[in-house]
Amino acid sequence: MKKTTQLKSLLHSNNIEFIMEAHNGISAKIVEEAGFKGIWGSGLAISASMGVRDNNEMSWTQVLDILEFMSDASSLPILLDGDTGYGNFNSVRRLVKKLESIDIAGVCLEDKIFPKTNSFIGGERQPLADIDEFCGKIKAGKDTQKDEDFIIVARVEAFIAGWGLTEALKRANAYADAGADAILIHSKLAEPTDIFQFMKNWDNRKPIVIVPTKYYKTPTADLAKAGASLAIWANHTMRSSISAMQNSIKQIYKEQSLVGIEPKIIPVSEIFRLQNADEYKTAEESYLPQDRNISAYILAATKGDNFGSLTDNKPKCMLEAFGKSILENQIETMNECKIRQISVVVGYKKEVIDLPNITKIDNDQHDTSGILYSYYLASKHFQGPCIMSFGDILFKQHILRTLLEAEGDIVLVIDTSWWQGRKAERKIDSVICTTPPSDSFESRSHTPILQVDSSIAHNDAHGEWVGMMKFSSLGAEIFRKELEIMRSEDEEAFLICDINSFMNRLIKKGLPVTARYVHGHWLNINSLEDIYQISNMPQQ
Repeated sequence: MKKTTQLKSLLHSNNIEFIMEAHNGISAKIVEEAGFKGIWGSGLAISASMGVRDNNEMSWTQVLDILEFMSDASSLPILLDGDTGYGNFNSVRRLVKKLESIDIAGVCLEDKIFPKTNSFIGGERQPLADIDEFCGKIKAGKDTQKDEDFIIVARVEAFIAGWGLTEALKRANAYADAGADAILIHSKLAEPTDIFQFMKNWDNRKPIVIVPTKYYKTPTADLAKAGASLAIWANHTMRSSISAMQNSIKQIYKEQSLVGIEPKIIPVSEIFRLQNADEYKTAEESYLPQDRNISAYILAATKGDNFGSLTDNKPKCMLEAFGKSILENQIETMNECKIRQISVVVGYKKEVIDLPNITKIDNDQHDTSGILYSYYLASKHFQGPCIMSFGDILFKQHILRTLLEAEGDIVLVIDTSWWQGRKAERKIDSVICTTPPSDSFESRSHTPILQVDSSIAHNDAHGEWVGMMKFSSLGAEIFRKELEIMRSEDEEAFLICDINSFMNRLIKKGLPVTARYVHGHWLNINSLEDIYQISNMPQQ
């Protein structure tokens, strides 16, 4: 049933019905869970929730922002306390149009002058609107609504202003003639004398809505017998929340501890429940890429010989780059690409590498062995597809995503801007492939590599190996087994062998080693000059 139809049904029920005040999304949810059939969007409570007065200090568009959250949080119909309509007839037309667009069931308009003041603050001194002018607002609202069940309640403030029964009846009849769906008759007396007099003289042309805030001791049965259709509990959600906050905050301030207050308040898990956090987890499974079933290995066992005193007490992977260590940058990028299983081969000052959610693989021979030995130690932990990376590089997220999407058993990331490294007279791991990089081949995943060597002539090179590679499950097994074979052939030579020589060994055996071309957007940090370059680069 539409929310508008729900509210209309409450007004025309054979029994007195009740709606409860709410002032934001979470209070609307709590009202619904308590069993109420509708919500009163209280102007007093909504303004109080923002810390401003109840005299239109909030703009009507700000009120609508809050109402939209309330409407989304609850399936109950909401009757907005729309004050005077926030202006003239044209303001009411725009208001009704906007309320329907966010699924608000109805609005209550009061016959006072804009900007309004709360009825319980000097109500007798508050002037009332001209009857004809207020009727024009009602007509404008009814002519604007698209949903025939949208409700406009006319709130009569004659008793509040001290004008008496005759004026209250005069106004109520005029508003009914103008098309109001119901009449809210208001009083600030502690007894419902005014209300009962009005209803005794009312001819039941329209349903009557009451707000028994002041005459709360009156039995509900008496209100129903008098002819009230709908009772609004107008501000008690806000008042009770303020009371609870004041008590809790005072106790925490006094005791300077949470020990005394924690047993008295809800656990954080209840907030998560009201926020429907479990639904979000379910939605994540449906709509977001799940954690990749792929592990990563970062080789970070060496000290770094070109950094002077910077690496006296930590390995180069822990040098700072853009506010965090090189290693932390790598791990963060991998996490962003849904890679959670990360192992780090550690050696020099390994105790300094104390990062969460990583597995350490010890290389106790880092001083006497080459990097291939770190590859070997990592390979003993291979399970399924995986990524391997040098521990002294930084790379943009899209490079890792490009590698993850590449097909092939052993895929190396090859940078086609290798000439920049040549100009800087840096030693680079150049490659020659079967197909050189070009616009039409930038995205190819199966470009076989013919040679990996730092001595390849500049004019012959197709790119530079970045120091990252990806293995399929088969590729990981091929790589691991070939390392074992090479070690068994000559362990002493194996310990000092470099990775390029091993890659060329794989290639000569006809094993599947391919290139994935990229163009820049990575850094090899291998000297003080590199550190200086990073410190002068803007963080992106």
